[in-house]
Amino acid sequence: MNAIQATVIQDNTASDEALKLGFRNAMSRLGAAVNIVTTDGPGGRTGFAATAVCSISDTPPSLLVCINRNSSAYKPVLANRVLCVNVTADAHQPVCQLFASKTPAAERFALGAWMELETGSLVLEDALEAFDCRVSAVHSSGSHDLLICDVLAMKPRTEGRGLVYFDRAYRVV
Repeated sequence: MNAIQATVIQDNTASDEALKLGFRNAMSRLGAAVNIVTTDGPGGRTGFAATAVCSISDTPPSLLVCINRNSSAYKPVLANRVLCVNVTADAHQPVCQLFASKTPAAERFALGAWMELETGSLVLEDALEAFDCRVSAVHSSGSHDLLICDVLAMKPRTEGRGLVYFDRAYRVV
């Protein structure tokens, strides 16, 4: 065990709130792609900004999308069981800020040009990539649900610079 691990293990005096704050600060230093996740169907049309998205497999093509159970998008996503992960480009920062805010769901789609693929979830026409998915499994962990999403269709774009979130700010890569 190295010295850093020993320090963390021996320091049990930190309160839960201090640990939570420390964790949030540490996670702000973990750069991540910014995505707009949308859904539409019987549960309603909505969307949210997400950095907790990653690939699972290419056989079958699948993604992991994490959603906070307190999010206004949570119930519609679970009711619809479909979503689209829109990988954002540098020009999408205003759209990302809108989807990350408390703006009513219907007003979030005022910015950007939108279309549909397979599921009816909205696709940002100039996204770097769009993954149109069906939610095949849901697992709970802490404050979030982990959605296992089977990719049904994709819409690529051949040019553009990606948008990431790092150190509590948008950055272009």
